[in-house]
Amino acid sequence: MIIYGLKNCDTCRKTVKALPEAQLVDVRAEGVPDDVMQRAFAQFGAALLNTRSTTWRGLDADERDADPLVLIAQHPALMKRPLIDDAGTLYLGWTKQVQDALAV
Repeated sequence: MIIYGLKNCDTCRKTVKALPEAQLVDVRAEGVPDDVMQRAFAQFGAALLNTRSTTWRGLDADERDADPLVLIAQHPALMKRPLIDDAGTLYLGWTKQVQDALAV
């Protein structure tokens, strides 16, 4: 199991603590593989963008209109976190539903 997130993100820390067997991949340092991002975007669409982040608020209107995958590649903190890859099944966020699905 792989958790894509930020090592300084509180939600990602909670996820790693709850899933000790999982590996955290810091998206700022290592990024997310293109194939994983493509699958995540196909599954979650615009929900993959964290529009509540300070990074998002710092973008101008033209930048916000760019392709979400390009925005995330340029600004990894814009990705909603965590993105969890459990043997090919993707989960976004650390909601009660995700926790139930992963039997935490």
